[in-house]
Amino acid sequence: MQIDPSPLAEPFPQMPDISGVTVRTARAGYRDWERADLTLVELAEGTSVAGVFTQSACPSSEVEIGRAQLSRGTARALIVNAGNSNAFTGYRGREAVEQIMDQVAEALKCKRDEVFVSSTGVIGVPLPKDKARAGVAAVISAPSVSWEEAANTIATTDTFAKGATASAMVGDTRIEVSAIVKGSGMIAPDMATMLGYLFTDAAVEPAFLQSVLSAANARSFSCITVDSDTSTSDTVLAFATGKAGNAPLSSFDDPGADAFAAAINDVCLQLAKLVVKDGEGAQKFIEVAVTGAQSDESARRIGLSIANSPLVKTAIAGEDANWGRVVMAVGKAGEPADRDRLSIGFGGIWAARDGQPVPDYDEAPVARHLSGKEVTIEVDLGIGSGRAKVWTCDLTHGYISINADYRS
Repeated sequence: MQIDPSPLAEPFPQMPDISGVTVRTARAGYRDWERADLTLVELAEGTSVAGVFTQSACPSSEVEIGRAQLSRGTARALIVNAGNSNAFTGYRGREAVEQIMDQVAEALKCKRDEVFVSSTGVIGVPLPKDKARAGVAAVISAPSVSWEEAANTIATTDTFAKGATASAMVGDTRIEVSAIVKGSGMIAPDMATMLGYLFTDAAVEPAFLQSVLSAANARSFSCITVDSDTSTSDTVLAFATGKAGNAPLSSFDDPGADAFAAAINDVCLQLAKLVVKDGEGAQKFIEVAVTGAQSDESARRIGLSIANSPLVKTAIAGEDANWGRVVMAVGKAGEPADRDRLSIGFGGIWAARDGQPVPDYDEAPVARHLSGKEVTIEVDLGIGSGRAKVWTCDLTHGYISINADYRS
C-alpha cells in the first residue's frame, strides 16, 4: 500500500556526524520492500548507554534483553530490524535476537551484552533467522550511510524521515547530539516512543546519562499520542561515545551538565513532535496545554485524556470548536477537577470560563484557528498550579484506511 506523505511533514535536518559512531544499512528482506530494512550502528569502545522501554505487559524479547543489558552501562553496537517486531514469538523470537547479538559481537570483537537489538513491524511472526543472519553479514561489510538513510531504514508506516540535532558547550568543549526516530501509529508511549536513538560525542557516565534521558522522556515522548495504543516494542536509547574529550559528566554539579541536559531535552522534544506530525492519517498537529491542575502529573493525565479522545480528535479534524467534548474528556480523566472553575479555549480564545460559556462568544476567530494545520487547545482547571503540555494529531478517515488495509 502506497501511503502519501503527511501534510505536516518536515524536511530532514542537516545533522553532524558523531565521532565514534558509524552507521550502515542493508536489506535483509524481512518484508517485500525494495529498500534497506536492517541498520547497524557501530559504537566506539567505552560508549555509555541509557534507555527507556515500553510499559507493555507483552514486550518483545528485544525489550526484555535490552532492559537487562542497561545494567552494564556500555554499548558497542545497535542493530535495528524493520518490518518484523519479533514480539509475541516466544523462544524462537529470543533465539533470533541472541543469534544477532552473537554474530555482531564476533564481528566487532566485543561482549554480546554490548550489542543492543530493536525490531519493529508486524507482531506475532518470529524474526526469520536465515534472513537475519544474511542481513547482518551484509550490513557488517556495507559502506557507511547518512543519518537520513538510517532514519528511512528503521521506518515502517512512516511517511517521512525524522531526525533532530542540538549542540552544547560542556566547559570549553562543544558537544553534538544527533538523533533519529521512527513512529507513525500505535503511539501512546507510556515511557518512550516507538524506536528512537540519540547519539552524542559527549563523555557522560551511564548513571547520569540515564537520569537525563529519563527526565527528557517524561517531558517529551511520554507526552505524545496518536491513537492511545502502546507498542510492544517501544524503545529509546541514548549513546555517549566520549570522543568530544570533555571531562566526563557524572552529575548536575559538573560544569556544562545543565547545557548537556538541555540539548538532550531539545532533541527529544523535536523527535516527539515529529512522530505526531507523521501520525497515521494526520492532517492537523494539536497541542493541548493544561494549567491550574492539582499537580503536573495530574495535568499530563488530563491532557492525554483530551488528546486520546476520538470525539475531540474528530472534532478538530472537522474544524468544529466543540468545546463540550473537551469538557467530557476532562471529566473522564479520573483526576481532580471542579466543573465550576473549568475554562476551555482554542488558539488563545476562551470559549468557556469558570464553568460557563463566555458571554458574547464569537466562534469566527476560533474557526479560523481550527482551519490551520496547527491547533492549540487550552484548559485551565483553576484548582492548583500543575501544568503540562501534550501533543497529538486529529483522527481522520486516513487512519482507518491505513490500519484496515495495511498490516504494518
